[in-house]
Amino acid sequence: MAQSPNLATHDSGRGDPSGTRSQTLDRGLRALEVLRENAAPMSIAELARSLEVHRSIAYRILRTLEDHRMVSRTRDGHYELGLGLPVLARGVSHGLQSAALPVLSSLADEKRMTAFLVVPSGEEAITLTTVEPRHSVAHLAYAPGVRHPLDRGAPGRALRAALPPREGEPSEVAEVRARGWAHSRSEVLPGLSSVAAPVTSDTVVASVAVVYLDTTVEIDERTLGERVHSAASEIMAELP
Repeated sequence: MAQSPNLATHDSGRGDPSGTRSQTLDRGLRALEVLRENAAPMSIAELARSLEVHRSIAYRILRTLEDHRMVSRTRDGHYELGLGLPVLARGVSHGLQSAALPVLSSLADEKRMTAFLVVPSGEEAITLTTVEPRHSVAHLAYAPGVRHPLDRGAPGRALRAALPPREGEPSEVAEVRARGWAHSRSEVLPGLSSVAAPVTSDTVVASVAVVYLDTTVEIDERTLGERVHSAASEIMAELP
């Protein structure tokens, strides 16, 4: 699934007043975040406005990121995320990704749905890796890096269920923990449903999920939930 103010050169307020943070690095990381959140490649002027910096500063940031393949330029001179990011991301939770990829591939091909692995980051659920079915006529794409609140969507609830019970947690989290899987409809993106199951070990908290259109017919949620739960168990068995 693929969607003139005064320009300031001062820090946008995210910096540490004690001077212990790098303003330049902060701007570079924010540039990557802006590109991720934008549906289309962006011009230097657009990024400068988003970062609230002068065009010359945005240009230097982008050229540096380009040197490291974190961004790339399109034919019309706009910028988008580069191929260096997926290479870098492969080093994140390497053991978890290695254990999950064969299971995700099998799940995606069997159910003809995109399967993905989600990990927590603060109060958000972030998609770490995805696998699309190889023999499906039509399916949804779901890119790594997609994030949403932990309290929204099946992957988020499965992540919360992967953690020990906490006082005051919603009853639906306890239900997911007891049942082994969660289901949601149109909570993260309108028109999309997902089914997810917790993945836990001594060192890992994650969830495995599939996503499909709400209008998909002949979906037995319980059968699908049990299959996703089985995939989660397979991943846990392969964790180092």
